[in-house]
Amino acid sequence: MTVTVTSSHGEPDLGQLEATAICGNDITSSCLYVSALAILQAGAWAWVVLLIVTAVLYLYRRIYAEVVGALPLNGGAYNALLNTTSKRVASLAACLTLLSYVATAVISASEAVHYVRSMWYQLPVIAATIALLAVFMALTIAGIGESAKVAVVIFATHLTTLALLLLIGGWWVLQHGPATFIANFTTPTPGSLPRSLFFGFAAAMLGISGFESSANFVEEQAPGVFPKTLRNMWVAVTVFNPGMALLALALIPVAAVAGHREALLAHLGAVSGGPWLATLISVDAALVLSGAVLTSFVGVTGLVRRMTLDRCLPQFLLKTNRRGTTHRIIAAFFLLCVSILLITHGELGALAGVYTISFLAVMALFGVGNVLLKVRRARLPRPITASWPGVLVGIAAVIAGLVGNALLNPSYLRVFLAYFVPTVLVVGAMLGRITILRVCLFFVRSISEAISSYTSRASTSIRSHIERINAQQFVFFSRGDNVASLNQAILYVLRNEHTNNLKVVTVLDESEELPERLRPDLEILDQAYPEMDVELVVKHGRFGPDLIDELSREWGIAKNFMFIASPGDHFPYRLEELGGVRLII
Repeated sequence: MTVTVTSSHGEPDLGQLEATAICGNDITSSCLYVSALAILQAGAWAWVVLLIVTAVLYLYRRIYAEVVGALPLNGGAYNALLNTTSKRVASLAACLTLLSYVATAVISASEAVHYVRSMWYQLPVIAATIALLAVFMALTIAGIGESAKVAVVIFATHLTTLALLLLIGGWWVLQHGPATFIANFTTPTPGSLPRSLFFGFAAAMLGISGFESSANFVEEQAPGVFPKTLRNMWVAVTVFNPGMALLALALIPVAAVAGHREALLAHLGAVSGGPWLATLISVDAALVLSGAVLTSFVGVTGLVRRMTLDRCLPQFLLKTNRRGTTHRIIAAFFLLCVSILLITHGELGALAGVYTISFLAVMALFGVGNVLLKVRRARLPRPITASWPGVLVGIAAVIAGLVGNALLNPSYLRVFLAYFVPTVLVVGAMLGRITILRVCLFFVRSISEAISSYTSRASTSIRSHIERINAQQFVFFSRGDNVASLNQAILYVLRNEHTNNLKVVTVLDESEELPERLRPDLEILDQAYPEMDVELVVKHGRFGPDLIDELSREWGIAKNFMFIASPGDHFPYRLEELGGVRLII
C-alpha cells in the first residue's frame, strides 16, 4: 500500500412548462382510452375508480419527490435502487423501464398513425409508423431544447382540445338533460360492485402511464422544476380522466361504449358538437400520441446514458455529437422499436401486456426504492418527505393494479416474460462479463493445450481485456471511518464493480492530522483482500465539488466511480453538486 500526500455536465435548462410538456403528453394521452377501459369494467362507477387512481397518484407525488429530491440524477427507479441496493437489483428496474418505453413508443406511434388513417385511408400504416419514429429520433438527436418546443405545442393543443370537449359536452347535457346519465346509473355493473370496482381500478391505473418519465430526465430540468412537473401532471389527470368518464356517461349509454372503445372521445365529440369536433379530436389524438413517442425517446436517453456510465451497457453508446446528444442511444432505440414493429407485422396487441406489466412494476419498484431510502439513507437530506402510511398504501395500490391487470388478461404475463427475459439476459451479460470472459478464457486455455499455436492470440486478447476492465480505478472518500465502515466499502466495491484498484481518499485541513488508526486499518484490509489493491491518498484542502473535479481530471476517474458514505444534515452540498458521486454506506 502506498501513501501520497499533496496540497491542495451542461447546465439544466428545461423550465416548468417544457419539462411538464415532455412527460405530460404521455400521461394526458391516457384520456383517449382510459375512460372506455374503466367504463367497460366499472360501468357507471368508472369516474369513482378514476378518482381513486388520482388519489394513488397524489401519494406517488411525494414518493417520487422524496427520492429524486435526495438523489437528483437521471434513471428513475434504476437510480433509486442503485443508491440503496446493488447494481443487479437496480438493473432489473432499468430493464422494466426500457420495456415500458419501447412498448409506449411503438404503440403510441402506431395508434397515432391509425388516427390519421381514419381520415386518410390510403396511408400505409407500417411505413408511416416507421417514418413517425424516425421524425422523433431526429428531433431528439437535435437536442432536448428542440424537443421541448415541439412538446409544448402538442401539450397546449391537447389540453385546449380536451377543455373544449368538456365545455361543448357540458353544454349539450344542459340542453338535453341528464336522462342518459341517470339511465346509466340504473344499469347493472358488469359483475358484483366490489369486483367491478377492483377491476375498474386496475384498468384505470393505466391512465397514469408517463408519470415516471420526469424522473428519467431530471438532470435536464432547472432546479425546483421536478416536483412542479409531478404536481402539474397530477392536476391534469385529476381534471380530465374522471371528467371524460362523467361526460361519456352523460352522453351515451354504457352499452354503447364497447363499440367506440378505440376512439371514444372522437365519438363524444361527434355526439355533442358534430363532425368538426370529432375530426379535431382525432387530429389532437394523433398529435398527443406522437408526443408520447417523444416522451419515450427523451426518457430512454436519460436512463440508458446513466446505465452506460455505470457500465451496465456498452461504452460506445456514450459517444456524443456536436449538439451534445448521445445519438447512438437514440438511434439504437429507434432501431429496436422498428424491429419490434416489423416482427409483430404491426399487430401490437401483444405489446399491451409488456406495456401494462412493466409500467406498473416500475411504479411499484420506485415505491420500494423510497422505503429503502428511508431505511438505509435516513441521514441523506431531502426537501420533501413522504409519510410511511402514504408510501405503503401507494405501493399496495400499484401492486393491486398489477394483479388486477394480470387477472383480467392472463396472456399479458406470458408475453411480458417473452420480452423481459431476453432484456435481462443482455444486461446480465454486461454485469457478469468478467465471469463470462473467464469462462471463455478457461475454454480457450483448454483448447490451446491441443492447438496452442492457434489459440494463444485469443487467450492473450481475453486476458488483456479482463485486465483493462479491472484496471479501472475507483475512489472512496473516507472521513477517517472505523475499520468496519472501511471494510463495508471494500466489500461493496468487490461485489458490485469490476476492479482491483481502490483509492481511499481522506481530506484534511492544513492543521489537521491523519487519524491514528486509519493507516493501520487500511494495511490490515489490504492484506485481508489480496484481490484488491487498496491505496491511501491524503489530500489537504476542503472536500467539495472543486476537489472532486480536480481529482477526476488528475486521475482520469469518472465521478460516478467515486463513492461516499451518506452525508449528515449539516453537509454543505446537495448530492447533484458532486457530479454523480454515489452513496454506498
